[in-house]
Amino acid sequence: MYTQTSTEYMPSVLRTFALSLAIAFLGTMAGVYVPPSLFLPLAILEFVMILAAVFFRRKKAISYSFLYIFTFISGITLYPIVAYYAATAGANVVIMAFATTTVVFGGISIYAAKSKRNFSFLGGFLLAALLAMVAIGLFNMFSPLSSTAMLAYSFIGVLVFSGYVLFDISRMKHHGVRAEDVPLMALSLYLDFINLFVSILRIFGILNSRD
Repeated sequence: MYTQTSTEYMPSVLRTFALSLAIAFLGTMAGVYVPPSLFLPLAILEFVMILAAVFFRRKKAISYSFLYIFTFISGITLYPIVAYYAATAGANVVIMAFATTTVVFGGISIYAAKSKRNFSFLGGFLLAALLAMVAIGLFNMFSPLSSTAMLAYSFIGVLVFSGYVLFDISRMKHHGVRAEDVPLMALSLYLDFINLFVSILRIFGILNSRD
């Protein structure tokens, strides 16, 4: 499928993904000036946009404008999490978590791109694990988990989103990427990276609090 473009647009996906991270960083910086009362509405908007992206995936491709608006909003809603851990664990913990995420993401991406194995079969397992994590996350909102349970939850998150990096890179390599799919695939990688970062940041934050 798409034999003429199997890898042609992968560099475009990676460049778009990198730009998305940069825009999210600007959003996080802008989060300093956003009133606390707006974070929940923005988080809801972010969730609606993810649902829209899933819908568009079945119907048509999303636009670059959609991607960059989403990543900017995502950066804003990420600010409270980053600010919390920067205040409680220190800025060094946040920087270390980001560096670790970059190394893990990069290592898995290179492995998936070089490997001859097709990891697309992971899709069903990852979706089931992701839905379970969402359910636990909702439960945590009403009945907070202990630090030990949250640590275990975060380690599972690292495994799940590392698996999604493997899955997404492998899917691009083995099934191809059309030009119109570039923003959507960049969005998938962006979500993998951010969720992996949050999981690692949470682990570092919890371990730091136990020192």
